[in-house]
Amino acid sequence: MPRHLITSALPYINGIKHLGNLVGSMLPADVYARYLRARGHEVLFVCATDEHGTPAELAAADAGMTVAEFCAQAHNTQKAIYDGFGLSFDVFGRTSSPQNIEITQHFARKLFENGFIEQRPVTQVYSPADGRFLPDRYVTGTCPHCGYDRARGDQCENCTRLLEPTDLLNPRSAISGSSDLEVRETSHLFLLQSKLQPEVEDWIDRVSGRWPHLATSIARKWLAEGLRDRAITRDLDWGVPVPADTWPDLAADGKVFYVWFDAPIGYLAATKEWSDAAPDRPDWKSWWYDAADVHYTEFMGKDNVPFHTVMFPATELGVREPWKMVDYIKSFSWLNYYGGKFSTSQHRGIFTDAALELLPADYWRYFMISNAPESDDVSFTWELFASQTNKDLADVLGNFVNRVLAFCAKRFGEQLPAGSSPSDAEHELGQRLSQLLADYEHHLEEIELRKATTTLRAMWSLANEYINDRAPWAQIKTDPDAAALTLRTAANLIFLFGMISAPIIPATAENLRGLWQQPDLAGISWPEHDDVESLAWLRPGTEFTVPPVLFTKITEDQVSSWREQFGSNNQQ
Repeated sequence: MPRHLITSALPYINGIKHLGNLVGSMLPADVYARYLRARGHEVLFVCATDEHGTPAELAAADAGMTVAEFCAQAHNTQKAIYDGFGLSFDVFGRTSSPQNIEITQHFARKLFENGFIEQRPVTQVYSPADGRFLPDRYVTGTCPHCGYDRARGDQCENCTRLLEPTDLLNPRSAISGSSDLEVRETSHLFLLQSKLQPEVEDWIDRVSGRWPHLATSIARKWLAEGLRDRAITRDLDWGVPVPADTWPDLAADGKVFYVWFDAPIGYLAATKEWSDAAPDRPDWKSWWYDAADVHYTEFMGKDNVPFHTVMFPATELGVREPWKMVDYIKSFSWLNYYGGKFSTSQHRGIFTDAALELLPADYWRYFMISNAPESDDVSFTWELFASQTNKDLADVLGNFVNRVLAFCAKRFGEQLPAGSSPSDAEHELGQRLSQLLADYEHHLEEIELRKATTTLRAMWSLANEYINDRAPWAQIKTDPDAAALTLRTAANLIFLFGMISAPIIPATAENLRGLWQQPDLAGISWPEHDDVESLAWLRPGTEFTVPPVLFTKITEDQVSSWREQFGSNNQQ
């Protein structure tokens, strides 16, 4: 079996992320990683905080901290939140690490040696009020393409077009707000993407056949427009320094690499952080360098697609070394909030820390994966969230578990009864579940997350159909052995759900797996289809625990309160 390398787009360091950010990369990647591990694959799931660039400096200044102090604190805060959501990163690194500095500088030197980096004189915005050149994000203004009046000097958040600061209309300094700006000459390094375009096109032709349409269409749009040579250094105090042994004049000027040059290299660097942290771990290069046995999957929102399908591949190709390139890209559209965008900068929508304060992680995980914006934008509303949670988690799954085990404990004690031999009803149930499981596995392998969640819910619903049809509360009156068989079969369904629900709602699944006092079950991470058809993991006499209510229903009063607290139309 191939080894699976999985990366999710790096969350930026300047503040707590919103649910749209979570469902656009990290959470789907976690579902996929958990599934592959359960199936016995060797998996390395890599992420990190993206810590360089102008927003980090601006956020640190607003917080009255040094950038290093701010990033260290923000990294720990974000990691704690992702731990709270059950994200199973093997490593959650930092792009400010020594490892990223080392590897980024190595890439830059190799690109220069191979003729793909060039030092050029450029004109750049200078602010007399601030006494400095302004990097792209230190300049804000009106987008010349869509008229958005808070566009940044590197990219318009509204239409996603890449920009240069000099493209903006009515530009102003993001530091002082001064519009008294000048254009002066300085010098920067450029990645010669134009020279690498034929190689990038050939690579995309070879590997993108199975990519989602969203990813391929964005990549090919960029290629059709023609790749431009891109400045990859900035005038900042915080970032990966330009190496003095190669560009002494730029190093003396304090130039650092552009955040979008070093951030994707951060995947490699985070792996090196993981490898360096424990001597018994494989060398990081075994995952990234000449790694023919590795299948590499990237998860990201659509705004990150151009950099991962064009700029980073161009970088890897230009290095002329056998670095692992992505095999499959899973891209996502936006999860909106009542029709408007979630926004970190404008604090619009539900943010991850607040979400965990309201409800346990599995409520959010299930809803977001069920509604993952895999092709089109999706809108979050409190009404939809409450309705889906109450129907699927509380009524279909939670109610099934509690009524089965509570009734079994009441009638037979907290040990599973034997009952009669399985009948046609149990055989048919097992066969239908086996087919649904095959569909579920296919959807997870293909990273079709909404289809996977729909199929999982269908299995939960089938269990409810079975218990309702067999009606052990009626069977117990005339045929206790038949009631015992029904309840033992239902208990095996609960054990099954504890395995197959784990990629999506891991805390609940662990709870379901922990209900049974049968030690030989511990080594089973995923069901075999033959075992699903027989539904006989749990032996008669196995002791069990009746759990508390798995999912508490969300009330209309809570919906009203949360609408008021977070706003239902605050995008206006």
